[in-house]
Amino acid sequence: GDILDDYLRTDGVWILTQNKQVYKTNNEKECAEKCEAERNFNCRAFLYTRKKLQCLTLAENAKMTVTFNNADAVLYEKKIYLLQCKKGIGKDYRGTEAKTRRGIPCQKWAEKSPHNPNYTPEKHPSAGLDENYCRNPDGDESGPWCYTTDPATRFDYCNIPECEGQCMQCNGEDYHGEISRTASGLECQRWDTQDPHMHGFTPKHFPEKALKKNYCRNPDGELRPWCFTTSPTKRWEYCNIPRCTTRPPVSELGSQCLSGKGEDYRGRIATTESGNACQHWNTQFPHRHGWIPDRYPCKGLEENYCRNPDGEKRPWCYTINSSVRWEYCSVPHCDGTEQGIAGMSNVPVQVPLSEECYRGKGQSYRGTASITASGKKCQTWNSMFPHRHEKTPDRFPNADLRDNYCRNPDGDSSPWCFTTDPNMTWEYCSLKRCDDHTQE
Repeated sequence: GDILDDYLRTDGVWILTQNKQVYKTNNEKECAEKCEAERNFNCRAFLYTRKKLQCLTLAENAKMTVTFNNADAVLYEKKIYLLQCKKGIGKDYRGTEAKTRRGIPCQKWAEKSPHNPNYTPEKHPSAGLDENYCRNPDGDESGPWCYTTDPATRFDYCNIPECEGQCMQCNGEDYHGEISRTASGLECQRWDTQDPHMHGFTPKHFPEKALKKNYCRNPDGELRPWCFTTSPTKRWEYCNIPRCTTRPPVSELGSQCLSGKGEDYRGRIATTESGNACQHWNTQFPHRHGWIPDRYPCKGLEENYCRNPDGEKRPWCYTINSSVRWEYCSVPHCDGTEQGIAGMSNVPVQVPLSEECYRGKGQSYRGTASITASGKKCQTWNSMFPHRHEKTPDRFPNADLRDNYCRNPDGDSSPWCFTTDPNMTWEYCSLKRCDDHTQE
């Protein structure tokens, strides 16, 4: 692969360090080769300036020293030194943990007190024996360790978490790792701040989404984890999270009946409640859509079976009827409640009337219509897929932005919604204006 694949790139950043070497090179790849071949110190990063074609190999990265802006510079940091977790027994661990599992500070590898070490930087130059950081130079099965500063304890193991959390299954909805840079190297904005970008994804409103610090997350069912960036000119960007080597859960293990909203339904019903046959998920005819099985490997989008990949009220599908884009499916409840109610035909069931018209501009409309004028399904207000937007329930607390119901939070001419069609951002809803003389 490309030598630069092992580095994390950040544009416009300079780091202050005394321990560096300066070279003249033609491009970033040549600079990376200088870093790999550096013998004066352990090269953790390099700076490259485009105008001067200057290459600076560095003993420190941004985690270890101060940074400041420099428009002409590009910082490349070795990824191995940014990971604070271990893979397997941690022979390649190069993090900065420097105390044992019992909390005793580690002895520096180059020192001989209080313990005379067998493993030193001179004897093992490629083992990363820097400072007093935990390492595993001898391939110990129990993982990284260090000599301790306690004269009574020669060495002990360190508590280094496994890196399994640094990879993602499916689309990364459950990713709880600590990567906090975007694919292009921009630093992520903290989820609990509104600067430089205002947004609705706060830890307070989404406590179950693990929106910690500025770590990449996928709270809204995007293709993969993302974050708002600290660059005022780039609102958000995807993060590069590697896929886990272990396979995602097999979709056939899902439910064969409807429980909750049916997001785990994996049955084989493939017709809608009005009798339309479902369109296959891997086709774009007669309806173009974004729910492509390869992009969403854990949503169970097999064949043309009814599914609920987007948190709708219940399973649905696109239909093979060109004039009906999508419809809900009739899936039997797991607890048999549908059949039970149907059997009690002599018992009147009170169904709340939904508002089918709006007054004025429709800012007071609180009905349950969720279809646009051209028949498209509305996007849920707290979702950012397929359209990222600012009209979130927490920013418009009085607008009743529930589920994907048509609303008018911004004083437009009538109720509207964002659509689930990637090619149509928003549209007015299929609603009539009420006759103002009609009694409530």
